[in-house]
Amino acid sequence: MEMSARLRGLCAAAGMVVACAAAAQAGAPAPAPAPASAATQRQANAALVADIAARLNRVGAIRADFTQTQTLAAMKQPLVSTGSMLFDRASGVVWRIDTPYKATYVITDGGMREVGADGRLVAAGGSGRGVAQVSRMMRDMLGGDLSALYAQFDVDATGTRERWRMTLRPNQPQLAQAIRVLEMSGGAYLGALSMTFANGNVTKLEFARATPVDAPAPAERAWLGAR
Repeated sequence: MEMSARLRGLCAAAGMVVACAAAAQAGAPAPAPAPASAATQRQANAALVADIAARLNRVGAIRADFTQTQTLAAMKQPLVSTGSMLFDRASGVVWRIDTPYKATYVITDGGMREVGADGRLVAAGGSGRGVAQVSRMMRDMLGGDLSALYAQFDVDATGTRERWRMTLRPNQPQLAQAIRVLEMSGGAYLGALSMTFANGNVTKLEFARATPVDAPAPAERAWLGAR
């Protein structure tokens, strides 16, 4: 049971990387020629996405607490876990699970690793290759290359820059085989994330007490900088 929970934690952490990167850097492609009403709507959507990105981009690093709820088709009761995370644009993500078990994952453009009992990084199961691909896409987006995002998702936004909601739907068949839709909402920071997978499973993350930080703590800096 604990091993299965750890694997689910790995998947959720990887999904969080995609969501943070998308929410933090989402821009909008130039709208294609369309009827006036459709073009106006598309331009309004693009403007809102740009406003959201501009607001979120003000912060280089954020700490937040999270509550994760996983609804799995094979289980009657949802699985709930809690913890905290550090998202640093320049380095990556430190994802700490506190309950129902303790684990810390470090996600960089090199992939995902787990922090061992001695504080050293160890391989995090068999998901490293996929996570490395996700991390590389995140690095591209954080560097201003939005083509990776729009090459894989159709992005829609509603609301205002103070209270917004974004929906990302895969536009590539291979990705659509795994993910049905990503939904995010927030204001100055990402407040909630819902990931609906192709198999019907749903993972929801709610974030609280988001706080900007100047830099990672020394131990986190060492983990994120490890090769």
